[in-house]
Amino acid sequence: MRSTRTLFNSAALSVVMLASMLAANSAHAAGKITLMVGGYEKQIYLPAKLAEGLGYFKDEGLDVELLNEPAGVDAENQLLAGAVQGVVGFYDHCVDLQAKGKFVESVVQFSQAPGEVELVSAKHPEIKSIADFKGHSAGVTGLGSSTNFLTQYMANKAGLKSGDVTSVPVGAGTTFIAAMQQDAIQVGMTTEPTISRLLKTKEATVLVDMRTMEGARQALGGTYPAASLYMETSWVDAHKDDTQKLANAFVKTLRFINTHSGAEIADKMPKEYYVGDKEGYVKALDEGKAMFTADGVMPEDGPKTVLSVLSSFSKNMQGKQIDLSKTYTTEFVKKVM
Repeated sequence: MRSTRTLFNSAALSVVMLASMLAANSAHAAGKITLMVGGYEKQIYLPAKLAEGLGYFKDEGLDVELLNEPAGVDAENQLLAGAVQGVVGFYDHCVDLQAKGKFVESVVQFSQAPGEVELVSAKHPEIKSIADFKGHSAGVTGLGSSTNFLTQYMANKAGLKSGDVTSVPVGAGTTFIAAMQQDAIQVGMTTEPTISRLLKTKEATVLVDMRTMEGARQALGGTYPAASLYMETSWVDAHKDDTQKLANAFVKTLRFINTHSGAEIADKMPKEYYVGDKEGYVKALDEGKAMFTADGVMPEDGPKTVLSVLSSFSKNMQGKQIDLSKTYTTEFVKKVM
């Protein structure tokens, strides 16, 4: 009798455990995926809000929450802390993090050029080259951000030493503009629509333009893959179905960008992103949308350029062997129908 009761209890326990496992899986399947965007009003990260606006996440059965974080380095920290499942930010973080023993990978490569510009304040006409940055303050979105990486690279390339230029974290948009107006920074790296706003008021001029692939090659020595959806490799490996659905949504978004005008794209975006100048927003989109890939695939020669750029100035990279094949994957984007 005792044996029968024990058998029954064991069977009952097994049923309860199985039910709990199924419930947990069901909860995950219906769960929210949170993506941190390094400033979703920036045109370089436009695919995030556009995918949401086009309904592509819902079409894939995904509940995606987009959170805004103006500096990419802070978005990266949120990912490593497990607070979010993915980041819409620059691919170069994947390379930088591997040198620190962290494995994250670009799952969908949005762009093949940084979309950034180095601006010089109109108050400082004496600054005519990167070498002239010595003794000045350079605006970046955040310390350890991709704009900080690129600024350090260009300064190093121009023969400047560490400490010759002071990097100041000023974000983008209104905070960047205010810093330049107040002379807290004399130069700075930013993206659209901040670029157009400062050029329109003649408060800044362009020194280095990386909004196109050709401009990026001239400044950085090759194709520089930038905006992407990157995620921890361990999460991707454990959630391949969800990762594929995210890839489906974003590749469809990139196809939309590739086949529609700036005006048609702008109409799908929140109106506050125009910052009171829809015409300027559309113009910037038409001139810059060629930086986006049409298929989410990593440019073949891109990763080595990023590694070369980071290795030229970053002490973190010195003596480290980086396996670039582990910094991105094309597994999912190549399956998109």
